[in-house]
Amino acid sequence: MDIISQLQEQVNTIAALAFNTFGTLQRDAPPVRLSPNYPEPPANPSEDAINLAEQPKAMSAALVRAAKQFDVLVSALPLSEGGEEAQLKRIAELQAENEAVGQELQKQLEAAEEELKQVQELFNQAADNCLNLKKPE
Repeated sequence: MDIISQLQEQVNTIAALAFNTFGTLQRDAPPVRLSPNYPEPPANPSEDAINLAEQPKAMSAALVRAAKQFDVLVSALPLSEGGEEAQLKRIAELQAENEAVGQELQKQLEAAEEELKQVQELFNQAADNCLNLKKPE
């Protein structure tokens, strides 16, 4: 897998981890009293609360590991040589090459369409000849 694909995959991983981490934090957050007008929320300390306290830490650690892996991949990207002017020159070269290849493909397409017309004409002639043959009496 090339470096750009790896970066894209890592961004997707980070997004999924962040989504799951935030969702877990929201889901497992303890109830909070919003106003003095509301009654005090019930406290439910249990063994699950201990496990729930560890889960965000593990998810946060996974998110940090994924971000560090992304940084490693970014640092592995090749440095641009020659600056912006060299990049623009290379882009122009690639566009010219693309245009030349496009013209060649267009010529090949036109030749193939002409050959298809010839084959269709020959097929029609052969079909007409078969239909015009006399049946043995």
